[in-house]
Amino acid sequence: MTSLSSQIFSVSQLTQAIKAHLEPKFFHVCVKGEITNFTKQASGHLYFSLKDEHSQISCVIFKGVASALPHLPKAGDKVIIKGSLSVYVPRGGYQVVISHLQYEGMGDLLMKLHERKERLKNKGYFDLAHKKPLPKYPKTIGVITSPTGAVIHDILHVLQRRFRGFHLILSPVKVQGVGAEKEIAQAIEDFNRYNLADVLIIGRGGGSLEDLWAFNEECVVEAIFTSKIPIISSVGHETDVSLADFVADVRAPTPSAAAEMVIKEKSLQLEFLDKAQKQMIYALKQTIHRCKLQLKGILSQKIFTSSEAFVGEYLQRVDEITSRLDETLATKLKMKEQELLSAGKQLRSLAPAQKLAHLKEKSLSLQKHLDHRFSILLARHKERFTHLRLLLDSLDPRTILKKGYCIPFAENHSSVIMSTSQLSAGDALFLHFHDGEVATSVTHKG
Repeated sequence: MTSLSSQIFSVSQLTQAIKAHLEPKFFHVCVKGEITNFTKQASGHLYFSLKDEHSQISCVIFKGVASALPHLPKAGDKVIIKGSLSVYVPRGGYQVVISHLQYEGMGDLLMKLHERKERLKNKGYFDLAHKKPLPKYPKTIGVITSPTGAVIHDILHVLQRRFRGFHLILSPVKVQGVGAEKEIAQAIEDFNRYNLADVLIIGRGGGSLEDLWAFNEECVVEAIFTSKIPIISSVGHETDVSLADFVADVRAPTPSAAAEMVIKEKSLQLEFLDKAQKQMIYALKQTIHRCKLQLKGILSQKIFTSSEAFVGEYLQRVDEITSRLDETLATKLKMKEQELLSAGKQLRSLAPAQKLAHLKEKSLSLQKHLDHRFSILLARHKERFTHLRLLLDSLDPRTILKKGYCIPFAENHSSVIMSTSQLSAGDALFLHFHDGEVATSVTHKG
């Protein structure tokens, strides 16, 4: 049996020994490679492996360092990391605890982006004072993006779902690669030169810093800043940030959000008008129902079911006037008769024949005068009575009926037929003429 070494380590002891020897020696290391097996934990820590053609090593970025990254790394990114080697005792494995991460080939771009951002910021390009408000009710929406990308499809989907009465003009441009920035800037200038839209949406889908670089070029930033048309920027994913986002009037996290912003006020107004229309229709129906009930109550009144009820009051007034005239005339005649009798007594009490003759003559003259006055008064009352009689006759429905008209009543005599809409074929009814009634029925309704 082969003898073992005199010193025997436990697993923990050996792991601690390795940790003590490795960590001080590799306290600051820089490693480059490609990210694989990327995982983000709920705690905010990032775990992945860094590989090359022959090997790989585990890495961790703790939450404090991860929160300072411009955007999260992803599988396939080539990076240069700086950190310290650490042995994870529970698993006996080693890993690099990263303190700094730089995308390979992106260091110069990041420096250039930072320098350009600071310079444009100092020139006031990002000041809120230069931001233009979005129009509440845009008639035409301009979109500057790739015609084959997902951006235009997302925008169209939202607009078609929320507001179908829109007018959209797409200016197809390259959104990455050589010349993309010139096409984007030219599209913005063309929209302004010809006043083609009320609001513009510019953007593209997510990508690396190189992919989004066209939206960091100064010609694009300048075109957005000088645009008279309000611009919404939707470049990359929500975590991506470009200079176009800073200078634009509004930044949208996604193309769909940009479309929502454009038609927000229109959508709210349409919802308000739809609600108002429903309320008006309901109120109108209630008013019509109330008016129908009022009309039904009016038509049920006695005046509409009997002609006598309509003229009965006037006929009674004529009878009362006639009675008062008769009483007045009788009273005056009696008074005159009493005066004549009194005068006759006075004449008879005077013996002289001449005086008697004079009084008789005077009496006859007075009688003639009274008769004349009475005749005038009687003629006036008769003329007034005749006028009232003619007026009442003209108001009497029976007078109208004598001219060839008739009044149709329902079979039960309870209501007057006011419209053909109250009749149907086969309905029985009575026709009231000035000299009687005739029963009939509806044979045909035209």
